[in-house]
Amino acid sequence: MMSELREGERLDDLHRDGYRIIQNEKLFCFGMDAVLLSAFAQAQEGDRVLDLGTGTGILPILLAAKTSAKQLTGLEISEYCVDMARRSVALNGLEQRIEIVQGDIRNAGALFAPASFDVVTSNPPYMTARHGLVNPDLEKAAARHEILCTLEDVVRAAAKLLRVGGHFYMVHRPFRLAEIIRTLSQYALEPKRMRLVYPYLDHEPNMVLIESVRGGRPRMTVEKPLIVYESPGVYTREIHEIYGH
Repeated sequence: MMSELREGERLDDLHRDGYRIIQNEKLFCFGMDAVLLSAFAQAQEGDRVLDLGTGTGILPILLAAKTSAKQLTGLEISEYCVDMARRSVALNGLEQRIEIVQGDIRNAGALFAPASFDVVTSNPPYMTARHGLVNPDLEKAAARHEILCTLEDVVRAAAKLLRVGGHFYMVHRPFRLAEIIRTLSQYALEPKRMRLVYPYLDHEPNMVLIESVRGGRPRMTVEKPLIVYESPGVYTREIHEIYGH
């Protein structure tokens, strides 16, 4: 039985298979980047999927709705987020498909067997300690800034835990794209597919979705731009489709 919502928590409809998720806006709520990553990532029937830094479990829950993956695992360091994620999994009756593990991404190689996943996803902190103001609340700060793990920590973990030929999907910021590609290549994760996300047609991109393959051959496809808004407050048709509205 799922426990009741705790103080400050709310229940949000994910518009996918009737699934819902528990969130606390004072802590951290998932954003569009997680939803876009769930649409960009692919998993085949029988695949084992790992989400690094799963937060409240948004990626595993959305991927359970959108794919035929056999088993989805979310790794999260925050005890409170792990508790929320596990209660959301139970709320949606997904205990047989989703497991939430508490642990440090930097220690992921000791928590799971090497090359034991077909797909790894991650929506990691985007900012280094040098970028912008750091929130004094550690939970919020760690979601946005590389305090508890770096880009290299995430990529290293993905490379170790993916089987050869396995796929790593990540959402990040375009201003770090050169560093992202260098780091992926350093760990034998060959970039294969990329899509830039633009808030408006005439703006610069503010997100990048990138897929890499462990041990893949060099060749990358750059997909057409994904535009979020037609006009202020009005989503494009593709964004409506991704959200399932």
